[in-house]
Amino acid sequence: MKATEKLTKGIRTLAGNITRGFFDITHNSFALVGLAVMFAAITLTARPEIRQAGEIHLISWLQDRQIAISGMVVDVVAIDRATAANPKDLPKQQAAVAYWLSKKYNVAPEPLSALVAEAYETGARTKLDPTLILAIMAIESGFNPFAQSPVGAQGLMQVMTKIHSDKYESFGGRHAAFDPVTNLRVGVKVLQECIRRAGSLEGGLKYYVGAANLDSDNGYASKVMAEHHRLLMVANGRQIPVLTPKIVPVAVTPETQEEAATAPEDQAVVTNS
Repeated sequence: MKATEKLTKGIRTLAGNITRGFFDITHNSFALVGLAVMFAAITLTARPEIRQAGEIHLISWLQDRQIAISGMVVDVVAIDRATAANPKDLPKQQAAVAYWLSKKYNVAPEPLSALVAEAYETGARTKLDPTLILAIMAIESGFNPFAQSPVGAQGLMQVMTKIHSDKYESFGGRHAAFDPVTNLRVGVKVLQECIRRAGSLEGGLKYYVGAANLDSDNGYASKVMAEHHRLLMVANGRQIPVLTPKIVPVAVTPETQEEAATAPEDQAVVTNS
């Protein structure tokens, strides 16, 4: 055999050995990685506290990275807490009411849409007209979910939270008074009790505002019913002019304040500031 052929053969043999060795090494490395992953999975399954600690560290690291990049704390589930809906997704009747209220009370249509939808759902369940529920919110708070009167009436429907704290227990406690949907549901529950006790809607509204034992409710029931009538017309497709109201609270006398603060649980609910 010539020297050249021997050299060529030797080079081929060397190359083959190197290739086989590289394959064996990488094959074994992948096997080791696979075993490591398998053992890690078994460990995390058997030791949930280790998995939980790892998740916490990972989430913390991701949040720190996000803050470093964006310059603010990011909460990806914030959208789940937002009380808002697209008015275009509502039935035509409800959308008309939401847009009208939005213009009149200078409130964004998205949160109003969520409240309108909830009012219609709650109204159907409680046999109360949803436009009546919305009218009470309009007169009571002007759709300010954080409103509070001098005597402690709170939220959209100005429920006396101290008196009706038991009604908030199933919602997590008294602070739920400032959750718009919760306040709506509790307010409707109290309104039902007031109407049942008074025997009529107008009488129930007088109980609701804390004027059950007074000669006058200072026009409260009339204001609610007038807004209720306007909303009914809007819901039925009528073009009602939008006159932005000057939010003037219902007059409160020392007598009505005392009435609201000391009323039995199924009586007075609100007194506007």
